[in-house]
Amino acid sequence: MYRTHNCGNLRLNNSDQNVILCGWVQGVRNLGGMTFVDLRDRYGITQLAFNLETDADLCQKARKLGREDVVRIEGVVNERSSKNADLLTGDIEIVVKTLEILNKAALPPFLIEEETDGGDELRMKYRYLDLRRPNIQQNLIFRHKVAQSVRRFLDKKDFLEIETPFLIKSTPEGARDFVVPSRMHPGQFYALPQSPQTFKQLLMVSGFDRYFQIVRCFRDEDLRADRQPEFTQIDCELSFVNQEDVLQIFEEMLKSVFKDVLSIELPSVERMDYKDALKYYGNDKPDTRFGMKIHELNELVKNKGFKIFDEAELVAGICVEGASSFSRKQIDALTEFIKRPQIGASGLVYAKIDETIKSSVDKFYSKEDLTEWKKEFNAKTGDLILVVAGDKNTTRRALSELRLKLGNELGLRKPNDFKALWVLNFPLLEWDEEAQRYYACHHPFTAPKEEHIELLEKSPEKVYANAYDLVLNGNEIAGGSIRIHNRDLQAKIFEVLGLSEEEANEKFGFLMKAFEYGAPPHGGIAFGFDRLVALMNGFENIRDMIAFPKNNAGRDVMLDSPSNIDQEQWEELKLKPKKD
Repeated sequence: MYRTHNCGNLRLNNSDQNVILCGWVQGVRNLGGMTFVDLRDRYGITQLAFNLETDADLCQKARKLGREDVVRIEGVVNERSSKNADLLTGDIEIVVKTLEILNKAALPPFLIEEETDGGDELRMKYRYLDLRRPNIQQNLIFRHKVAQSVRRFLDKKDFLEIETPFLIKSTPEGARDFVVPSRMHPGQFYALPQSPQTFKQLLMVSGFDRYFQIVRCFRDEDLRADRQPEFTQIDCELSFVNQEDVLQIFEEMLKSVFKDVLSIELPSVERMDYKDALKYYGNDKPDTRFGMKIHELNELVKNKGFKIFDEAELVAGICVEGASSFSRKQIDALTEFIKRPQIGASGLVYAKIDETIKSSVDKFYSKEDLTEWKKEFNAKTGDLILVVAGDKNTTRRALSELRLKLGNELGLRKPNDFKALWVLNFPLLEWDEEAQRYYACHHPFTAPKEEHIELLEKSPEKVYANAYDLVLNGNEIAGGSIRIHNRDLQAKIFEVLGLSEEEANEKFGFLMKAFEYGAPPHGGIAFGFDRLVALMNGFENIRDMIAFPKNNAGRDVMLDSPSNIDQEQWEELKLKPKKD
């Protein structure tokens, strides 16, 4: 055998066994008469022992080993005299009899250790080395375990894993597509799928009533910590279901995966209306692990002579428990935080609840007025009330960001504390003032609430969608809806979205045609797999949960991609190269 064991599974009960190990040299320690080498593979680290007295040549050979050299050794398992409690193999070492150097390694550009000296860009350039680090390997092992847990659950629920195409037709609704030129059809293009949405609906028409796929998807959009141009979804669709059926199955799946992988009993998933999420948390993916809800104050604060409040569309605030001791410097920092361009608030008003109430607007509000504020927030001595005023969207956004910032600073957002939430009753459509048209909030195949269908003609903005989002710790991890399965209703939605009959037929005619052949009622959901595994593993950033991620500019710095293609490829594709 090339190796009999790996570097993580030998224990004291293997003592006196002859073994063969292979791996990478983590480090060499020359202690005079003895030389010790730490040998690493993805399973762990095992100490190798070389004795200068018993085999001087072998010991000298070991001393010349460099970091990351690939070696194969044969030796005998021996109990260590100086044990290492930090290693699973820390009770034993291998007394080496033969050492074979399989490959010499150049000096790595950074330390291959959990605490490395490599920066992000350097580690991404040498990602194959970064992937040797035990913590990064554990992330990918964790990802694998979650994927297998999902597959086991869905298999037991009679879901079939079915692959769908990657080269598809471009659909302009939604995010921007990545497009692929066709050599055999010059001037025509495929698109990479943003999701397998239409294919999974066609599978429902085909009679495969429970489908899933852990699938790669592609969106050409701006990047951030939790977004990559290519990402993975747990994509699911079911026939003959209503919204309640979908919520129950996938709440059960989430609980099952947490139990299976983390041994955590996830509490029941609460439910919240979209409107309430905005009103009380300022966004549609609230972190409900802590309180600090938003209170709307218009009735309490207007018409008191304070112009900023009087002219604001919305005045609202949060109460921060035990924060009346915040200094003016701390409050000024919070004010600057919400005045940043990406938030756009004009300022921050505060009221400290101590033996007396001291506010930054004492000139306009009496003690009686401020006492009413205290009652509204149910504030206690030692608390701090923070108030923002402005248009509704900016005010809610500012308080949402402020709430999350304070939650982080006060230790209220614990990575190992998990709370999930269903957000329901989204609007079906949103009006774009610039384009002067409606866009689908979810996607154009989402069914409206049955009782709202009659509003599509005259009041589309009042129509609710039969849609649902699953939120975990303030992050959206899944979204889905009951789909339209009636051809006439789908045509009506396309009309409301401003698509002519010709446009709708050109882009989605295949789906409309399929609906004529007996489409069942169906619905589904897609989980952001990268985000789910990151959150379960205690991370906000998804990059270290992906084997080969792109950087913040969407580039693969290891492959130097995207890159130019040669002149021959341009000519084959019948495309004109970009002029210098």
